[in-house]
Amino acid sequence: MAWILQITCGIWFGGNVIYFLEQAGFDPAQSFNFGLGHNAIGLFGTLCAWWAMQYVGRRTLYLWGLAVMTLILALIGFLGIPEPSLALAYTSGALLMVFTFTYDVTVGPVCYCLVAEMPSTRLRIKTVALARNCYNVASIVANFLNNPILNPTAWNMRGKGGFVWVGFAFLSYVWAYFRLPEPKGLSAGEMDVLFEQGVSARKFRTVRADEFCSENLKVAAEEGDPCHD
Repeated sequence: MAWILQITCGIWFGGNVIYFLEQAGFDPAQSFNFGLGHNAIGLFGTLCAWWAMQYVGRRTLYLWGLAVMTLILALIGFLGIPEPSLALAYTSGALLMVFTFTYDVTVGPVCYCLVAEMPSTRLRIKTVALARNCYNVASIVANFLNNPILNPTAWNMRGKGGFVWVGFAFLSYVWAYFRLPEPKGLSAGEMDVLFEQGVSARKFRTVRADEFCSENLKVAAEEGDPCHD
């Protein structure tokens, strides 16, 4: 799910800025220039993520990123209701820039930390391979869904396509809030214990885990040992 959320957050819609702006009334040259700026902002966002992940938890970045992207998708949807105008197109383009920056500071790069840190050590390779395949399947579905949203010969929803993706983004936020743990600062052994004990994902940062007190470790506890019954 951590990997699938890279798609359900709406990046297929928000990242398609050149085609979106062309349908919103920009000429191709203006749209292309916006696309160059869009890529530069994405790169800057990723560089910022290197710094942010040292101080901010992965769960925190995911939740804030999904919240901001959900709000932006809703705003773009409302901007798509009136008849197209240059002012609305510029506003939508600016919001898409903020959307991309938010994605590249949060869900975009943080996902790769999560898929490396979360799985059990013994099953990590299989887990990452399965997760990536789930991402690939979801991306195929997103390709079929997003193209007719913007295509003038199909659904031609323009900015109102944000209303389609905002539902997926909101559900992504709900899942992350209840199911995405915080692995920052935890060793693989500590995470194994927290999962083993069924600790709520929202409490991973507050519950202390001692990997040497796990019931799965058959070590004879001595008197005075913190793991001794």
